[in-house]
Amino acid sequence: MHKFYDKPVELTAPPEARVPASFQVGGVHIAPATVLAPMAGVTDTVFRRFIREMGGCGLLMTEFTSADGVLSHRDKKAKRYLHFYPDEHPISAQLFGSRPETLTEAARMIEDLGFDLVDLNLGCPAKKVTKCNGGSGLLRDLPLIRRIFEGVRAAVRIPFTVKFRAGWNLDELVFRDLARLAEDCGLNAVAMHARTREQGYAGQAEWSWIAELKSLVGIPVIGNGDVRTPEDAAAMVAHTGCNAVMIGRAAASNPWIFRQIAEYTAQGHYTLPTDSDRYAMIRRYFSMLIDGGYRDAPGKMKQFATWFTHGVANGSHLRRAIYQAQEAQQILAVVEKFFEQLLVPSEQTQAVRSAAGTGS
Repeated sequence: MHKFYDKPVELTAPPEARVPASFQVGGVHIAPATVLAPMAGVTDTVFRRFIREMGGCGLLMTEFTSADGVLSHRDKKAKRYLHFYPDEHPISAQLFGSRPETLTEAARMIEDLGFDLVDLNLGCPAKKVTKCNGGSGLLRDLPLIRRIFEGVRAAVRIPFTVKFRAGWNLDELVFRDLARLAEDCGLNAVAMHARTREQGYAGQAEWSWIAELKSLVGIPVIGNGDVRTPEDAAAMVAHTGCNAVMIGRAAASNPWIFRQIAEYTAQGHYTLPTDSDRYAMIRRYFSMLIDGGYRDAPGKMKQFATWFTHGVANGSHLRRAIYQAQEAQQILAVVEKFFEQLLVPSEQTQAVRSAAGTGS
């Protein structure tokens, strides 16, 4: 691991820098030019619809899904990953695998299911994926990637895109050749997480690689990596010239980020959530899990509690209570009790300030 990556550098942008209002991927118009990154265990249909409801996200993406699983009648998990609702359009389904024939057939199924785009995952750094030559494991076999690109492109009419890492490690950077290959094979856009597989999620994303990538191809380039705020999104566009910004981990801890980017683009400023906003947000997502009959609502609530309570006063107490609860309704009751106690003092303080302001 190169230690200089462990000292993140904040990149600023000119005051007028903004994320584009829209971009085009094949025949699909995406507005705003923001994309929810595919995240295993996160971007299921409940979270995607939740993000769509929060506003400001141009394109949703599924969790990455095994092409072998898609074609297996026994793999109900893969079918669940590919379930979506009409209000999720435009939406892209992401596949991973290493066999051209399997990926080609899975892409056909994606198109038949009504997805707007299909995407190939060449970025997942997990060992259990790369050891099977999937995800970023394929980055060491460009000839095989070409066969996959050509097969899928010939099989579907919907836009075909790819998301990849810059390379296996700093000595094996392949993003330049890979981007040219994607364009030559007729892909409609490329997205790059500006880290190597070896880096994982550590250190600083190298945005200069995205800028170089943008200079090499004529198809849209989607930048990914270290976008945590609307200012970061604007800075990425300013520094790289990318056509759109993809956001992953930040969307889990700050589901407002897409709406904030849209506000920042339109007004030059954006709204920060209040405690009341955060209460409404947590309650809404947890209620969606319960109302939708999510198969493991308590587990999903506990998973998201760490992210959603980021920035909440005494959030550790709320997380502890959520982790100790067993049933979904019990967890929702814990959230309601916590925020009722948190919000009453602030409301009383506001009432006192208002009274003082009127001279009463």
